[in-house]
Parts: sequence; structure tokens; C-alpha cells
Amino acid sequence: MAVGGDIIEITFNHPTVGSGVISPKSNEDSTYDLGGFRSNDDANMIAGNGEMIDQMNRVRWSFEVVVAWDMNTRGDLEKLVELAESPVETEWTITHINGTVYGGTGKPVGDMQGNGNAATFTLKISGGNKLKKIVG
Repeated sequence: MAVGGDIIEITFNHPTVGSGVISPKSNEDSTYDLGGFRSNDDANMIAGNGEMIDQMNRVRWSFEVVVAWDMNTRGDLEKLVELAESPVETEWTITHINGTVYGGTGKPVGDMQGNGNAATFTLKISGGNKLKKIVG
């Protein structure tokens, strides 16, 4: 049986910035792209004789989720900005409510803008190689 639901926690460990736990917001979508190679989806990738041309390119892994933002007592947004600014990648784990844990090495990418009204921000993490299942 497939079990969906919340991301319980996201952990990070960086050699100079340190380690921490990020708390995703409940009842929000989460998106996983495990990375690796993809075949280009282009109807024109065909030779004159009808043979398919398979253009394969590597893509990085990524994970995106909405995170709870307690700007009074936690420095999550500030810490994630530090991780994004660092040229050294970070070790990440992502724990799903069904017990599955994924891990990878990467960094926060894209805009990280805190929503003061909703007390949230969107976090996207991306890295090279693949996002791998550690548990589950």
C-alpha cells in the first residue's frame, strides 16, 4: 500500500556552517527528483529513416517543500542562506512520514523568501549525482 503524507524532518551537516534540523510545514506538497540521466522528450528527435535519436543528458537531483519559519527563536532561513552562499556542498537527509529516508549532497538553490504572514518559506535543495534512498 502506498503511504503519502508529511515530511517529518530535513537534516543537514556542513563542515563549516554546522548541522541542524529543518521542520517542514504539515499538509504541504513535497517534490522529489532523484536525478540521473534523462532522455530528451522531443518529437523531432528522429532520423530521416524513422529511427529514434535518443538524446540523453544528466540532471541533478532536487527536493522541494514548504518549511515552517519561526523567525523569533530559530535561525533556519539565515542558516540556509549561509549554506547557499558556501561553495562547499552539504549532506542532507529527508525523512517521510512513512519511514522512508532519502539522502544526498547538495545545497539550497533558488530564491528563499520568508512569508511573514504564513510563517513559511519554500526550500529547494539540489545536488549532483543522485538523491538516494537510505531507509525504506
